[in-house]
Amino acid sequence: MSNQASEQLKQNAPRIMQIWEKRARDEVNASMHQNSLVLRNSLPLYLDQLTDELSTTIDRTPDRIASDEVESTRIGKLHGHERAGYADYSMSQLILEYHILRQVIFQVLEAEAPLGVRERDIIIGSIEQAVNDAATQFSQTLRDVQELFMVTLTHDLKNPINVIKMGTQLILRRLERGDAHIDVAARMITAIDRLDAMIQNLLDASRLRAGQSLNFAFEECNLEILVQDVVEDLNFTYDNRFVIVSDSGVRTKCSPKEIRRVIENLAINAVKYGAPSTPITLTLQQSETLITLTLHNEGNPIAPEAQSILFQQFRRTVSAEDKTGWGLGLFLAKSIVEAHKGTIEVQSSEGQGTSFIVKLPKI
Repeated sequence: MSNQASEQLKQNAPRIMQIWEKRARDEVNASMHQNSLVLRNSLPLYLDQLTDELSTTIDRTPDRIASDEVESTRIGKLHGHERAGYADYSMSQLILEYHILRQVIFQVLEAEAPLGVRERDIIIGSIEQAVNDAATQFSQTLRDVQELFMVTLTHDLKNPINVIKMGTQLILRRLERGDAHIDVAARMITAIDRLDAMIQNLLDASRLRAGQSLNFAFEECNLEILVQDVVEDLNFTYDNRFVIVSDSGVRTKCSPKEIRRVIENLAINAVKYGAPSTPITLTLQQSETLITLTLHNEGNPIAPEAQSILFQQFRRTVSAEDKTGWGLGLFLAKSIVEAHKGTIEVQSSEGQGTSFIVKLPKI
């Protein structure tokens, strides 16, 4: 079996890179801003690896094959990681670079005679795997960068928000009873609390995406009182739209702060998407082993196909696209409920409104 293709590639690697670089600069917009070494990145390493794959003189033991696969993956991921570090590069431009490289390799190697079926299959398969490895790492690196940006941004926002809140609280305490500005200041504090909650949602979502769990402090909870406290605050903000129907003495072990977040997220969701000016009902019931909290609002139903994505992070139904928020409230509510070994589901139909049902074990 001839070793000609491997030798040709080895001898012509510099020429291949020269032709590829010229075409990349003409066809890949992001490449125009990079110098030669940066643009070439790990591609010369890739050509060396491909030269070995085409060789018929290398003894391809199982260990050698496994080692080559690891190295090939490493090189592809290196290229993807490097490209993700430049703001101008997109996934489509990354893939285009490899398509150009494949065309140039065939152009140079077949200048004198066509390649054999074996050689063509090796080159095509190698390029496809390199594209897959590079694209996978490109996406992962972008996610990591976005995650770091999100965590840094939300962390840095907390200090100025705390300053604004403390200043507003100070102003509120100094206002005379009956002053028309008291209501304005109180609403400002509510808005600040809402903004703070949105930032906390981003931080918690980042932790969950990173595979970390949220830290809860479980304690004995009187859910009846907790629901009443939450509804009192909500009614202040939303003009007494919330109604409670509750069994008495509903107790379990929970994280009060986090269960409060669940109720608030579901309640605010009901305000956003429910029929305006209609009551929103919170029903708290218990059995010997189970506690059920149902939050119901009137209005247009949620389409069955939309219900399947409600609890996914950063996913929003078509009807929600003009609403404010991150699209994280229901995702975090589900995560918190599941951390309490509970479940959350939605029931929604024409004429019946929408109900979010949280079930928690009675511990």
